[in-house]
Amino acid sequence: MDDRIHLLTLAARCEASRKPDRELDADIYEALGFVVRRKPTRLVNRRTPAGGIYQHGSFWKTLGAVSADIDIAVSLLRQKAPGWSWSLQCLANEDSLAFQALVADCSGQGVMGSLALCAAMLRALARREPAAAPDSGLTET
Repeated sequence: MDDRIHLLTLAARCEASRKPDRELDADIYEALGFVVRRKPTRLVNRRTPAGGIYQHGSFWKTLGAVSADIDIAVSLLRQKAPGWSWSLQCLANEDSLAFQALVADCSGQGVMGSLALCAAMLRALARREPAAAPDSGLTET
């Protein structure tokens, strides 16, 4: 599967998700170019971070809950696409609560602000052209 289709599929998963998901977190980090080691399903102990770890430079860090925490989603967006504009708004009525995000003219929606922001960011990354992309820190393969 090519990178663009993978990013768009991942954005759709963010929009369809009804709650935070550690597997989705790991997939988002991988799509953003990080090397991820997922939490093993067996031989699990309390010292193993939830979700796993990712490589940041020469260090391994605990995988952030990007699908649950807006601060982590914003941090990843600023790190991978520092020049891009973005916004997030809450859409509420009597029956439901939803969020809509806009990143570099690409929109995303979700039941949580972090999921909406991730969806919009992934769509923007899928749409970017390599020559016109801001310095996102992503490497082309």
